Formats: sequence, structure tokens, C-alpha cells
Amino acid sequence: MVSLVLILGLSYLAGSIPGSLWVGQWIYGVDLRAHGSGNPGATNAFRVLGWKAGLLATLVDMGKGVLAAGLIAGLRIGALPDFLADHALFLRLGAGLAAVIGHMYPVFAGFKGGKGVNTAAGILLAITPWNFVIVLATFAFVLWRTKYVSLSSMTGAAAYPVSLLVMRYGLGWTEIGTPLIVFGAVLALGVLAHTSNIKRLLKGTENKIRWV
Repeated sequence: MVSLVLILGLSYLAGSIPGSLWVGQWIYGVDLRAHGSGNPGATNAFRVLGWKAGLLATLVDMGKGVLAAGLIAGLRIGALPDFLADHALFLRLGAGLAAVIGHMYPVFAGFKGGKGVNTAAGILLAITPWNFVIVLATFAFVLWRTKYVSLSSMTGAAAYPVSLLVMRYGLGWTEIGTPLIVFGAVLALGVLAHTSNIKRLLKGTENKIRWV
């Protein structure tokens, strides 16, 4: 049980690192909470500070998911609970989700964080890198065509469970099991549940990023 508490605790702390907020404050002298949508996430960094700041913030936020699901999940102090001992995937997903919760409710930023999309993408990179490539390509294409980060994030999130289904049932990749597909579907629904972004897109009031 100590290992489980350690993994979840460290993953939450890693997720709590407010990358976008610190990028804005330390490099640009701008508090993202006072500009744009007021959300201290990479999407707002793209809108307010431009693509370079947004890209840096995105890499930091994704790194938190990679760190949690790819490294912290492997830490051990004593034995794991029996229900997790033979289920490494569940442990990696749990560590990743703890990082997402940390991103959304960061202890280092007054428990007011971003929406967790990029940190969740880091989980995908650590667990299913080929599907991550598909998600990233989808995100980049939609962003290039529309300049809407929110729409790109939602489209990329929807591409993840679809790609899992195609690989599992179309290409016969049996290592992609039901738990991962369920996780992908829940993740996509979580991103698509950002109704404020959808409302602004429908009204035509969503901000586009600046390429310069």
C-alpha cells in the first residue's frame, strides 16, 4: 500500500507544477490568470503570449503526464496491493490520472489550474506512443487549418479512442485491451465536456492563436 500512496502522491505533485503559469510569469512577466480566458493553461498561453510560449507550456504539461505514467508508476517501496500487482496498466493509468488531477487542482497554484488536456496527452505518449502520434497529427492539422486550440484539442481527443478501436478490431492489435479503450473514451468525453469552449466556437467568439 505504501507504494501505491507514493505513486499517486508523487504523480499528483508532478501534475501540480503550473507550467503555463510559470512560463508566463518567469519568461514573459505575464500572469495568465489576468489575461485572455483567465485559465492558467497552455491554451490561454497560446492565445495571450503566442505560439512559442504555448508550445513551451504544452511540453511542460505533457511532460507531467509522461513522468507520472512512464516513470513514477514504476516506483516501489514494498509490495503493491494484490489487485494491482499483476495489472501494470491500471497503475500507470492511475498515476497519470493523479497527475491530471494535480494539473487541474494544483497545490502550487492555489488549486486553480488548467483543464488537463496536455497532461492527459502525456499519458498517451507514455502508454501508447503510436496512438499519440495520430492524436498529435490530428491536433496539428486542425490547428494549422483553424488556429483554434480548443477545437484542435477536442478533435485530437476524439481521435484517440477511434484509433484504439481501429488498431484493436481493424488491425488485430490484441495488446490494446478493453480497459485502455474505455480510458480513451472517458478521456475524450472529458475533453469534449468543455462546454464553454464549444459555446464560444459556435458563437464565433473563440480566440485564435497568433503565429507571430
